[in-house]
Amino acid sequence: MANHHRNLSHSTDSTTVADLLERLLDKGVVIAGDIRVKLVEVELLTIEVRLLVCSVDRAVEMGVDWWRGNPAFDSSVRGPSQSAALEERLERLEEKIETALTAKL
Repeated sequence: MANHHRNLSHSTDSTTVADLLERLLDKGVVIAGDIRVKLVEVELLTIEVRLLVCSVDRAVEMGVDWWRGNPAFDSSVRGPSQSAALEERLERLEEKIETALTAKL
């Protein structure tokens, strides 16, 4: 009996997950769907879902830059952070305590 060994190759052998992810982020993918809840032909709830998966550079190319100017995502727009405000308040309290202690002595 002859033992023949066949080399089988799969399409996934030539593409790594990193390559696939790079292609996905470079090109982008949109997932869209709508959910409607009706009761006796009366629409009670509508949920429209639009999901864009791509790199930030690609999103900016497409004109999607909602994070710019949004205080939750852009630190240049944000006011002083909560920790900075707390540190400032702590400094003022420490100064008051020192002044009160100095006045008693």
